[in-house]
Amino acid sequence: MTKKTNVGVIGCGQISSIYLEAPSKFDILNFTACADIDMDRARAQAQRYNVPKACTPEELLADPEIDIVLNLTIPKVHAEIGMAAIEAGKATYSEKPLAINRQQGRTLLELGKGQNRRVGCAPDTFLGGGIQTCIKLINDGAIGEPIGATAFMLGHGPESWHADPNFFYQPGAGPMFDMGPYYLTALIAMLGPVRRVTGSARITFPERLITSQPRYGTKIQVNTPTHIAGVMDFASGAVGSIIMSFDVWSHQLPRIEIYGTEGTLVVPDPNTFGGPVYVRTAQEKEWREVALTHAYAENSRGIGLADMAHAINSGRVHRANGDLAYHVLDIMEAFHDASDQNKHIELTSMCERPAPLNPGQHDWSEDR
Repeated sequence: MTKKTNVGVIGCGQISSIYLEAPSKFDILNFTACADIDMDRARAQAQRYNVPKACTPEELLADPEIDIVLNLTIPKVHAEIGMAAIEAGKATYSEKPLAINRQQGRTLLELGKGQNRRVGCAPDTFLGGGIQTCIKLINDGAIGEPIGATAFMLGHGPESWHADPNFFYQPGAGPMFDMGPYYLTALIAMLGPVRRVTGSARITFPERLITSQPRYGTKIQVNTPTHIAGVMDFASGAVGSIIMSFDVWSHQLPRIEIYGTEGTLVVPDPNTFGGPVYVRTAQEKEWREVALTHAYAENSRGIGLADMAHAINSGRVHRANGDLAYHVLDIMEAFHDASDQNKHIELTSMCERPAPLNPGQHDWSEDR
């Protein structure tokens, strides 16, 4: 029988629901407490998902039975809550990004390493069947040596559908910090770390009008870039291009493509877990859909948290780890820096390419 890991959730907003469903897929997880600054939200989620306790964040951090704090707060307090969890003797796993700047991210990681406490961070979509299939294709040489990549996420922002979209337009968010982690984490999982970047960034609309409820008609002052175009030089030698935008009304660009010496790989939406995956080699005249080789193609948010719980028990490195999340943070901030400073930015961070999962249904007991 799998030894349960007790998890407490801080932040009971929209994203918490899918995480609270994770124990049905990953039996190592046991949610024992829900906390929020809004106690009504904490109580509602605890009741809905049969979590034994609803409490304040302070009460949750003081609970000696909790092993991991799942930090689902807004980005500007990710690092603060993560450090509080570590100081309370617990591991921490947060929604993306790891922090809103490098200084916060470094402080969090150093504290975790100093106190021998794990730091994990979303996204974990790269552990889904779609991107894991892509990783296997690349590792198997299906497209030869990867030489380049493109990644595009363009839309017109969340103010038409999100209940409280103000934070999307503040430092630590914007399209790069909000959606960039999905794309960059997927690219690193497939191609490895990045050594330098350059880019250009702008704010197109300095004010946004909310057209969703309940804040319909409220104006948002935009304080972070909303259209960013970047170039990445991977340590492997591949060159990648990326555009993240909240300023575009429509487009026909792909999400992610990987270009190799022998063919091209079309990668599925990195904000999801499934396919489709397409390949076209130099010898083929048509695109070919590739059947997924790995499980977890359905919405499996929480797989990174479960992997971390298993890793704590076995002593191995967890896949959605702090070093990976910090490298993503470093890249994102470097795009902004490159635009401000009109130059390439050499990255000072590095990370290991996460270990792939086994084809089919992954056996966590085999990880070492």
